[in-house]
Amino acid sequence: MIERFLKPSSADQALNLMKEHAANATWFAGGSKLNARPSLTKKTVAISLNNLALETIELRGNSLYIDAMCRVQSVLENELTPYGLKQAAKFIYSKHLRNQATIGGEIAAFQEEALLLPVLIALKARIVTADVGEMGIEDYLESASRGLILQVVIPDVNLVCLAYNMTRSAAGLSIINVAVSLDQAGDSVIAIDGVSPRRAGYSIPVRLRDVEAQKLTDEQLEKAVANSVFPEADIRGSVDYKQYISGILVTDLLAECQRLVKEA
Repeated sequence: MIERFLKPSSADQALNLMKEHAANATWFAGGSKLNARPSLTKKTVAISLNNLALETIELRGNSLYIDAMCRVQSVLENELTPYGLKQAAKFIYSKHLRNQATIGGEIAAFQEEALLLPVLIALKARIVTADVGEMGIEDYLESASRGLILQVVIPDVNLVCLAYNMTRSAAGLSIINVAVSLDQAGDSVIAIDGVSPRRAGYSIPVRLRDVEAQKLTDEQLEKAVANSVFPEADIRGSVDYKQYISGILVTDLLAECQRLVKEA
């Protein structure tokens, strides 16, 4: 339960407060995760990021710079946002939640469902943190601390990327969340959430590098994907079902990406 609410005015001040209260403190961005189950925080000190002036979306060349405190709804509505990221933003079904949740918070939070992460991996996103600087999103997700995010960088807004979230209803639990990107050279990135064992209850998407390297299509791709993922059976579906759906979704998304690349 949050008992103290601190409001630093700079990233350096925020880092110092976190060092001072480390064992009992948590970053507070939009609050959509910390104030609701199943991710309700047990920390007693909240360090607010609202005064850090991190709410800009800017295009520099072909790269898109999204400040960490940009709300998911503003990312969805911005004309500069790549189509695949717009698709994934809608996976957060409630507009109310999208207006509260931040892109930085969606990346940093340890969640049961990682709705934006597969598409950000497929887009080859890079993360700028206050303490380490710039790193790849996959490296950030593997870090134990998940430091304070200042900015999300999409290196190439023109990269063809599509996403699909399989659910039983609009507000239902995510079964399989897939994102695929394809560049002009024919190199793909395939990222899937929901097909690997959870770590302490939270999810980290997997990237299928071995499958990407084989450059397969159609039934061969379906089989390769199904054989490369290791989901757990739960109320969402059986192991066989999740493997089968993963293969179908990846194959369909890649085929559509190939069509879009040819038309570009």
